[in-house]
Amino acid sequence: MGRIIVNVMPKPEILDPQGKAIATAANRLGEHSFTSVRQGKRFELEVDGDVTDEHLAAVRAFAESTLSNPIIEDVVSIETDRSN
Repeated sequence: MGRIIVNVMPKPEILDPQGKAIATAANRLGEHSFTSVRQGKRFELEVDGDVTDEHLAAVRAFAESTLSNPIIEDVVSIETDRSN
């Protein structure tokens, strides 16, 4: 069984209140080394057999149309999970 990982992040110009809350909490807890935090989404999709180029093309189309909101988010990476 193959696994494909899709990472989606807010576009840089979009405000990220969750990321800001995380950065504020980290600062309050004494972690001062972060200059910025952005929170995104990770999806893990499993396919039968090995991941093929056709799977990756289908996942890219699905990610851009369904897993992300293309107005405010970018699909930043699609990769195969090699740990299986």
